[in-house]
Amino acid sequence: MNKKIWYPLLAVSTLLSAWAHFYTSIQPLQFGTACLSLLFWAALLGKATESVAHYAGERIGGFLNATFGNAAELIIAIFLVKEGLFDMVKASITGSIIGNLLLVLGLSMFVGGVKYKTQNFNPVLAGHNASLMMLSVIALFVPAAFLTDPTRVTAQEDITVSVIIAVALILAYILWLIFSLVTHRKEMGASVDGMVDGIENEEHAIWSKWGSILVLVISTTFVAIQSEWLVHSVQSVAHTLGWTEMFVGAFLIAIIGNAAEHSAAIFLAMKNRMGAAVEIAIGSSLQIALFVAPMLVFVSLLFNRPMDLVFTNYEVAAVAVSALIASSVSRDGSTNWYEGILLLLVYVILGTVFFIV
Repeated sequence: MNKKIWYPLLAVSTLLSAWAHFYTSIQPLQFGTACLSLLFWAALLGKATESVAHYAGERIGGFLNATFGNAAELIIAIFLVKEGLFDMVKASITGSIIGNLLLVLGLSMFVGGVKYKTQNFNPVLAGHNASLMMLSVIALFVPAAFLTDPTRVTAQEDITVSVIIAVALILAYILWLIFSLVTHRKEMGASVDGMVDGIENEEHAIWSKWGSILVLVISTTFVAIQSEWLVHSVQSVAHTLGWTEMFVGAFLIAIIGNAAEHSAAIFLAMKNRMGAAVEIAIGSSLQIALFVAPMLVFVSLLFNRPMDLVFTNYEVAAVAVSALIASSVSRDGSTNWYEGILLLLVYVILGTVFFIV
């Protein structure tokens, strides 16, 4: 990160976004400047979490990176729920999952594979990730298959079932954290005693330990602010451009929100730390599916605007094919540039279909 260039750009984009939000009524301009500023702040957030990971270790660091990398998606989704834009919320959840599994992981595999012929990571962790991805697909498929007939299921029953599924998913995620970070930490770990894939990690963090935490807090705060400004104008912009809420939520908002994961995972793959890159990309998708999505159900209840977990057939199909191809290419614990291309091609196919639909 070139601070001489980066920080002025960050400041200018933030001031432009503030000016457009408070002093103009041109919503496309508000949306564009908010997107630009959000990209810079999300990337800074990614760098801050990468710096924190240097002090916390690769497994904990990957978890923190995925967690704070998802802060943008979660904050955007909360504001969308508050506005009652449930279709866009669900589309953004879908987009976050497929974006991490296909775009972030695909770019990481491709960029890392161009530099290194084959990159390896923990196959045991890859196997568990594949199982959790299937759980995510099941959690989306069951409500879509059984709760869409209004003659059999009332709106209240719909919400009740969604709450039960949300509790089950959050429980599964919490138990996974205990399993992977506590009881089976050695089996799941990709690095021990400062070693990464058997190579000593001699890199230095960008900031000190407390400096990293401070930057993390500041960047998360500004991500929240820019997210609110973006949501304020997104519906009008989508209508003006003729884009559906599904496409805007699944691709535009998801790509912007995934900026932190993009930068961190790709840089780690370029340093032959594919284990950490996979932990960020797949771990982030799992966190969205198993924690963020069900948590939004409870957030919607706080706003007195109940949201269910019934996704459209398009969204369920998109998550299913993404989980299938990501599981297929990563289950053996090794990657190459061609597998990255396969993931990116599937992302292009889904993006084309979502745009048309």
